[in-house]
Amino acid sequence: MPALTSQNPTLESLTSTFPLTFPLPTPTTHPDLVTTKDLHREEDLLRNPFSFRHWWTAIQNVKEASAAEQKIEGPSDLSPEVAALLGPLSSPAARKSLQRQVYLYEAALAQFPGSFKLWKSYLQTRMSFVLGKLVFKKKAGGRKKFPEMREALEDEQEDLEQWEGGLDGIVGWEEWRLLIATFERALMWLPRMPRIWLLYLSIFNHPFCPPQVSHTHARRTFDRALRTLPPSLHHRIWARYLLWAETKGGATTVAVYRRYLAVDPSITERYTAILLAPSNPAPRPLEAAKLLLSLARKASRGEYTSPEGKSPYQLLGEFLDVVEQYAEEVGMDVPDTIDSNEKIAQTEDAEAAASQQPAEPASADGKVIRFAGPAATNSDGKLVAPYNEDEDPRNPRKLNIEDIVRKDGLDVYKDQAGRLWTGLATFWIKRGEFDRAKLTFERGLASVLTIRDFTQIFDAYAEFSESLISALMESLANPDEDEDEEDVRETEQELDTKMQEFEALMDRRPFLVNDVLLRRNPNDVQEWEKRVALWGDNDEKVAETYTQALATIHPRRATANFHRLYINFAKFYEEGGTKGEAEADLDSARKILDKATKVNFKNVDDLAEVWCEWAEMEIRHENYDEAIRVMQRASAVPKNTKISYFDHVSQSVYALGKINVTSNRQTLSVQARLFKSLKLWSFYVDLEESLGTVESAKAVYDKILDLRIANAQVIVNYAAFLEENKYYEESFKVYERGTELFTFPVSFEIWNIYLAKFVKRYGGTKIERTRDLFEQALEKCPPKHCKPIFLMYATFEEEHGLAKRAMSIYDRATNAVADEDKFEIFTIYIAKATSSYGLPATRPIYERALEILPDRQTAEMCLRFAAMERKLGEIDRARAIYAHASQFCDPRVHPKFWQEWNAFEIETGSEDTFREMLRIKRSVQAQFNTEASYLAAQMAAKQGGQETEAEAQPADPMAAAERQAAGGGKAPAFVSAKQSTNVRVEAAEERPAAGNEDEIHISDDED
Repeated sequence: MPALTSQNPTLESLTSTFPLTFPLPTPTTHPDLVTTKDLHREEDLLRNPFSFRHWWTAIQNVKEASAAEQKIEGPSDLSPEVAALLGPLSSPAARKSLQRQVYLYEAALAQFPGSFKLWKSYLQTRMSFVLGKLVFKKKAGGRKKFPEMREALEDEQEDLEQWEGGLDGIVGWEEWRLLIATFERALMWLPRMPRIWLLYLSIFNHPFCPPQVSHTHARRTFDRALRTLPPSLHHRIWARYLLWAETKGGATTVAVYRRYLAVDPSITERYTAILLAPSNPAPRPLEAAKLLLSLARKASRGEYTSPEGKSPYQLLGEFLDVVEQYAEEVGMDVPDTIDSNEKIAQTEDAEAAASQQPAEPASADGKVIRFAGPAATNSDGKLVAPYNEDEDPRNPRKLNIEDIVRKDGLDVYKDQAGRLWTGLATFWIKRGEFDRAKLTFERGLASVLTIRDFTQIFDAYAEFSESLISALMESLANPDEDEDEEDVRETEQELDTKMQEFEALMDRRPFLVNDVLLRRNPNDVQEWEKRVALWGDNDEKVAETYTQALATIHPRRATANFHRLYINFAKFYEEGGTKGEAEADLDSARKILDKATKVNFKNVDDLAEVWCEWAEMEIRHENYDEAIRVMQRASAVPKNTKISYFDHVSQSVYALGKINVTSNRQTLSVQARLFKSLKLWSFYVDLEESLGTVESAKAVYDKILDLRIANAQVIVNYAAFLEENKYYEESFKVYERGTELFTFPVSFEIWNIYLAKFVKRYGGTKIERTRDLFEQALEKCPPKHCKPIFLMYATFEEEHGLAKRAMSIYDRATNAVADEDKFEIFTIYIAKATSSYGLPATRPIYERALEILPDRQTAEMCLRFAAMERKLGEIDRARAIYAHASQFCDPRVHPKFWQEWNAFEIETGSEDTFREMLRIKRSVQAQFNTEASYLAAQMAAKQGGQETEAEAQPADPMAAAERQAAGGGKAPAFVSAKQSTNVRVEAAEERPAAGNEDEIHISDDED
């Protein structure tokens, strides 16, 4: 073996060192392979040539000995550059170790040629001497057994082998060639071992791999692996194959990826990214665009799911991005696009005509006609889509971008029209077809349905116009030397034209926005009104807009106030245009209103308002008879008056155009139900009151009542009208009819006005009739509404009847009115009784009030009762009343009551009565301390749930005794006027004083 003597040898001297392993080193050709120390090993192997354990032990011993020799070997005398070229074989010990191990491995393989373990160890050993030291990476977590190819490529990219050092491919070409030959020999014996194939394929990713084997030979080796291994192992080969192809680039990448995508299209997105990568020196935008278009179409049909989770629209958006970036390479020019569009239109027309023709018979003479074989299907059983040039990446034909955007974009993703139209316009701008781009923008603005899409297109259109103007201005500011004056004038004219177009575009924006909203909902009345307002003083356009709106809007689907369009249109002619400069055209206004009366509006009130506006127009022009005739036409009553005013068909059913005819009420138009419109009749009756006679007005009012559409206001107006014209009795009859038509609470207002008017009219002349009216009003009156009637009734009796009847009415009122009104009634009752009969006569009233009034009002009434008794000098009765009221007054809530009682005792009482008052006060306070509501409030206030001192104490025995004496009910009632006034005091004195152990003793000086 030649030695490297010089420190800077030449290339010939370096390459002459190799090959080291050909011919195979043996003790005959290389005497230094076996030393005297190895004789025992050789003899042992000769004695046991078929023992794998002996061979394996010998190989491992040689490896260990060689590793030890390399460690003790001194530093190399070669320069670092030469050592880097030689890699692991830069030292003599390493070269000798390679030969010794090759000698043993070859001898062992001669005995065991089919041993996978031996071949793998041999190949790894040869690789370590040629490729260098393998770098082991730390791996976190496990890997899927059968991952998707996208994940497999990512994992394989992380797991690609890396080596330190390595033999240079030019210097050590012979050793590289022998290593590859060894792999070929191994695969000859073990062709279906994937690990051998993977080891073989890994050497092609080495940076020092010779170019003679790293391209064509590597590709053929990958192909051989795919042909040899079963399909279940192909994914392991394809992962390395695709990564290797990516490193080579160019036609190799395209060919390999096309082969794999024919089997598994899941990594098409990765392939398109590779085709358009900035590092790719020869990008293929047409192929990438066709692949993305194919993926978008398959995803929209549900035949493809993006591994990266992209939606069909996102894939189409990526296609548009490619089209915008590579407009020249991907799309057709304008003439080709126009020709393609014409052919597509002809094809669609032919298909439409063919679809309308009757189908050809499937049999002739009783025999089935066979036109072709069965339809082609894919592996999933689905029909294979017909061939399409736009989806074939191998076809060099460019794409018709307009047709693709229309069919695959605008027809499918209607909510993304703004992005699609701007993308198409950008494509034409990039190709320099500015007129086509402008046409595209205009078509987009004329077709979008949302403000968002409109804003997107309009902003792009404005930016495009501004960029053109800026470019023209820049060309005028910096003219070329070749331009003459004529060219400059043409540029200036073009600049003026572009400026005018830009200004016109800005002026058109409100109209374009209005167009968008009307396209989205052509039945939007408010937007049509805005459209009219946009035209301003242009009467011709205003009239045209009104006409178009009335012809476009569907009455049953229109938004609110559709009838106002007819009314405003009629006013437009009535007032002589928007400015009023033209002559008023009443005939046209009448024609419009007459046409409006035949429209089937959604609501009857809309039609009624049209008739009312027509009559008002006639009144404004002093055509009073014509106004009356208009209202007579509108209020014509049909023979069948049993028609409901309301229409029960839901608007959603109308919107769908599915009107289910189930009853007359659902199918009648608003014209048939107009006679039930109170709005129309109210206007008519006002017109008759103003312009007609009393009899005609009465006839209209009677018709309203006969149709049973009157409300309380109509009754009141009718009666007031009759009263103004001195028809008093008839007005009272109208009130009576109103009370019969309506129930409470509506009839309450009618009764209130009726009774007031009747009393005012007749006073005391018709007392019995007045009383009957009051009794009729009170007969069905609910409690919450009867107080005013009772008070009016009593006032009438006081003024025109008997005081005794007035008192009886007040007495009835105390039982009939609601609880919240009883206190006020008793107050009035007591005041009236005092004025009529004096104070003593009010005792029974007070007593009855204390029995009827709720507890919260009893205390106030007791104070008034006690004050009355004090005025009469009945001190004991007053004291008993205070004692009775005390049970309703908590000292902490009603301190005023206890102060008044305290002052009363100080003025009129004695020591015993004062003590009794204090005892009752303590008893009442203890009673209120034990109430559930008060206890709950105290517990909530403590927050911690701790007992207060008052809660911890037991109930007052005195209060318990009083409740027990009262039979578990209320405390003893006050002393009646028919009994002695000393009973309560005596009963109090007879009670034991020591009943409460915790009683607080208060001296006379306290409190």
